[in-house]
Amino acid sequence: MNSIVTFPNRIPTTEFEERRFKVYTDRQLDKIEVIQNLPEETLFEMKVVASVLPFRVNEYVINELINWDKVPNDPIYQLVFPQKGMLKDEHYERMAKMHREGADKKEIQAVAKEIRDELNPHPAGQMEMNMPELDGEVLDGVQHKYRETVLFFPAQGQTCHSYCTFCFRWAQFVGDKDLKMASTEAEKLHGYLQEHTEVTDLLVTGGDPMVMKTKNLVQYLEPLLQPEFDHIQTIRIGTKALTFWPYRFVTDKDADELIDLFARLVDAGKHVAIMAHYNHWQEITTEIAEEAIRRIRATGAEIRAQGPLIKHVNDDAEAWAKLWKKEVQLGIIPYYMFVERDTGAKNYFEVPLVEAFHIYREAMKKVSGLARTARGPSMSAGPGKVEIQGITEIHGEKVFVLRFLQGRNPDWVQRPFFAKYSETATWLHELEPAFGEEKFFFEDEYEEMKKGNG
Repeated sequence: MNSIVTFPNRIPTTEFEERRFKVYTDRQLDKIEVIQNLPEETLFEMKVVASVLPFRVNEYVINELINWDKVPNDPIYQLVFPQKGMLKDEHYERMAKMHREGADKKEIQAVAKEIRDELNPHPAGQMEMNMPELDGEVLDGVQHKYRETVLFFPAQGQTCHSYCTFCFRWAQFVGDKDLKMASTEAEKLHGYLQEHTEVTDLLVTGGDPMVMKTKNLVQYLEPLLQPEFDHIQTIRIGTKALTFWPYRFVTDKDADELIDLFARLVDAGKHVAIMAHYNHWQEITTEIAEEAIRRIRATGAEIRAQGPLIKHVNDDAEAWAKLWKKEVQLGIIPYYMFVERDTGAKNYFEVPLVEAFHIYREAMKKVSGLARTARGPSMSAGPGKVEIQGITEIHGEKVFVLRFLQGRNPDWVQRPFFAKYSETATWLHELEPAFGEEKFFFEDEYEEMKKGNG
């Protein structure tokens, strides 16, 4: 029997039924009733692609967020269900042949691994350059790319309530230990943070930390209230749960404990920032999603919204403007519009940089100043976060105007530089320096960093 959760001190008072979390993976595609109405060839294509790229979706997403009358063009459907174009033709045909010939599970897994290895599973030097050390030992599940910010990947949070088809951390979810970043050791994280007083921000990420039980999150975060961690001013939590499972903050069995944890951290003087991943305004149209947002904000925590610009989902200025307006209405701060990373199904999702900039600019023109906090389009590349500031002409040459929002060397930040205009470039490495320069200003130093692993 479903229980009723009430919040008598909230205005307005709202009641929500506790909901059972039911999830489907590639092994249960045939159990998802609504997709059985799709063409047989479409179901086969899903099966083929899900053999290579991770697939996971829950009933809330299926029943509440997808408009099945608009499939296959519905943006949330594209966000979670595998599509044939997500694999290159040669990769798709190779895997489809295995399925048609009835290959066994081990054979399929072996071919899938070979294909994945060609998909740049860890972009931007994640495994080579961002791995810090403590007492001469590499810290698994910790990354330190920018001076002020440490990323932590708790092992209990290395899955999600549903998987995004574009996810740049897809390699975390395919069962290959060689591709996975995760840590179970709170003490080593805390030891590293104690040593590195230049760090002001801890970003707990994944996967999705909100799949963890609150008691696990407590063991990582509560010690940060001790005086030796006074330099840690901000605790960020990267999550898609506000889209994929807002019940986590409202009716789940330890939802109240989670909300209390946020409040304790805030009351102790920490800034708690929930880094919500949003791609489309359809994600925040349910009452339970709005209640989750209200509960988090009532603790004093802030919610900042970020997400990539991706073809088939949100490559439209109107969609971004509507998303940003809705976020501001709900008290969420628009933070980043990212460029789709050079990994996984990038060929399906990528948008040329010139188009990305025009979409960003047109969306910005449609919103008030409070929504213009979203920075972008930004590429999270090896050297740092590079923003496209504009397209202009200088001395007769058409160029992109670029700048670092974050850099491996802080001196690179906010320094403008220029790239030749390109109609086709989708990532930083496809751009060439403007004005006859051989290299961008940061390249030599970045190459030296790579030799020394960052």
